Amino acid sequence: MQKKKPPKRKPTEKQPEQFQQLDDRDRLLLQLLQENSRTSNAELARQLNLTPPGLQKRLKKLEDSGCIDGYVTLVNREALGLDLLCFTQVTLSHNQPECVGQFCERMQGLPEVLECHHLTGEFDYLLKVVVPDHQELERFLNEEITLIPGVDKVRTNIVLNQIKASTSLPLDTELNSIEVKT
Repeated sequence: MQKKKPPKRKPTEKQPEQFQQLDDRDRLLLQLLQENSRTSNAELARQLNLTPPGLQKRLKKLEDSGCIDGYVTLVNREALGLDLLCFTQVTLSHNQPECVGQFCERMQGLPEVLECHHLTGEFDYLLKVVVPDHQELERFLNEEITLIPGVDKVRTNIVLNQIKASTSLPLDTELNSIEVKT
């Protein structure tokens, strides 16, 4: 069964100027890098029907414009013994600047916190947390999160089964619009 491609969206006024200036080859290059950032530049140039200097020029443009933030290696958390993936919702008792500042600063220093998002709605923050086991989760919540000044309410959900996890952004590439070599 073939994957159905979403319809190609036209750039909108809300999209950053950098995104509007990307052509299909740039988008495809970003897609290929998201799939495997270890693909050699020679292989990327071959797949995109570019010269190596042409590919380098495109990569530099994408890096300089901020479209590429960096290059990383994705590590399997379970292979390292980090078996519990949790989402923790946190409400501060009052959103005074010093409490918010302390909370945000503390989040930066906690390696268990993979992501921290400031939210609208019932809770102020959503944390994506990894720990090895239930005992470490209890320690983390009791000794790290609840002791932060201003923390009022904490609710944690443990992930039973991860259905989808992706770091790839949808780029609406039209593979048929350029000649791609596989």
